[in-house]
Amino acid sequence: MKRILVPTDFSLPADNALKVASQIAKKYDGEIYILHLLELPLQLIDPLNEGVGGDLPESMFFLKLAHKKFTELLDRMSYHLDGIKIHEVVEFDSTSEGVLSTVKKYDCDLVIIGSNGSDGLQEILIGSNTEKIVRSSKIPVLVIKKEVPVFKIENFVFVSNLTIKNRKAFKSAFEFSKILDAKFHLAYINTPNKFKTTKEIDSFLDEFIKGINYNTSQFHIYNDVTVERGIRNFSSKINADLIGIGTHGRKGISHFVSGSIAEDVVNHIQTPILTFKI
Repeated sequence: MKRILVPTDFSLPADNALKVASQIAKKYDGEIYILHLLELPLQLIDPLNEGVGGDLPESMFFLKLAHKKFTELLDRMSYHLDGIKIHEVVEFDSTSEGVLSTVKKYDCDLVIIGSNGSDGLQEILIGSNTEKIVRSSKIPVLVIKKEVPVFKIENFVFVSNLTIKNRKAFKSAFEFSKILDAKFHLAYINTPNKFKTTKEIDSFLDEFIKGINYNTSQFHIYNDVTVERGIRNFSSKINADLIGIGTHGRKGISHFVSGSIAEDVVNHIQTPILTFKI
């Protein structure tokens, strides 16, 4: 967690994400890249140079406005950011694509993003920038839904269906728990429509953790009516400070039809969520 990317629109949720990033950066001697993305009208894009016409008065106006907002942000967050190396980054791009390209450009190893989430019709019609980033990011994404005055993780639950393709995400989460010095819980949510017996689940678990030094005493089977509800209720039961989950990165119609448990959790659960690419 040496290079942390925090996208900002200078809102309260973004500030909450930056506060968490500052705590992590101080603890692990990291630096923070604060990213603001400008989605300019098409007429301001210079197709010959494959970018923005930097000498256009309109684009210069938006750049100066962004710098002014950055100055205000650093002033109001000075207490939290004191002693941390901060990089101010402005890119002309859409939110999800801009975050992903910035991660690659600066070789970041963690994205921390603030989100209000969305519900119902709004979620279906316009989607969520956070959801798109979670779906596509190749590095872990930490989603902060409310202010976390002290980011101290004691109980970290990683939820998995115990399939082999989920092993990579599980191993990443397990290693992350060691960095956080947190108690790591692996949970399988058992639902009526995909019910498995304990014997079946134990067999899946044996194959799932093969070659991984994981203490199975911290494995849990939790029964509930849906996976999302099971995650919420189990996390509440053990007082989880952080929920980890793998995300598959579906796109297009398959995403719309099948949905994504990870993205549902990100949108509807208030506990900090840490997602890992499957």
